[in-house]
Amino acid sequence: MNSSRAPQRVAIAGLGAIGAAIARELDRGLGGLTLTAVASGSPEKHRDFLATFATPPQVVPLDQLHDHADVVIEAAPAKLLRAIVEPFVRSGKSAIVLSAAALLQHEDLIDIAKQNGGQIIVPTGALIGLDAVTAAAVGTIHSVRMITRKPVDGLRGAPFIVDNDIDIEGLSEPLKLFDGTAREAGKGFPANLNVAVALSLAGIGADRTMVEIWADPSVTRNTHRIEVDADSARFSMTIENIPSDNPRTGLITPLSVIALLRKQSAALRVGT
Repeated sequence: MNSSRAPQRVAIAGLGAIGAAIARELDRGLGGLTLTAVASGSPEKHRDFLATFATPPQVVPLDQLHDHADVVIEAAPAKLLRAIVEPFVRSGKSAIVLSAAALLQHEDLIDIAKQNGGQIIVPTGALIGLDAVTAAAVGTIHSVRMITRKPVDGLRGAPFIVDNDIDIEGLSEPLKLFDGTAREAGKGFPANLNVAVALSLAGIGADRTMVEIWADPSVTRNTHRIEVDADSARFSMTIENIPSDNPRTGLITPLSVIALLRKQSAALRVGT
């Protein structure tokens, strides 16, 4: 995303809790950015919402988004990642990816972006400290572990839970569901553990980043603790995210994307 190209045309794929919040902020005005198009699986559902915008974007089919924008924000079901991202990066454009777990299933998209001058951007999202992890990765990181605790509502329907016939209803105490790599976590919890994959991409990769996942009836917030041991520093961080209307997603996630967009034309940029 090059701030010298102004105004940049922005598209959003998906108008759920995240996409709608970002769309509203873009309509209010973000320097050098214009929301020009959106795609949704249920366009009629969002027609009244978009009609309240000062400058309503076009509602177009998913496969036409890249004709209407320079950058796309992927806020859709993970299964649509490739259909959203590939046309943009193949055209030398940018894609902001929120379904980071799905990116591990389509890692060739990174090569396609590299070959065509495109860019895939994974925002900080619901995590904390990715700047520190990115900096530590310039040196040597020995280990990274993330411990996630979520209310039961935020974990229902995860493939790992369904496939292993785990009963998480009526829990009276925390239950460890998973302990393994970020790659495995991304497959088993694709709607819940994008944060783990983002952490792995910033640091030592999906096969060396270790993840614990707990269903915890005592918490009301999605809680992530990161523990990093590197040659430059040893640090730990914890964030407790208030869930959005979608219990799998924290309220801070769309705010992270909005902060990223604001950085593109800011006179002062803070953070790596």
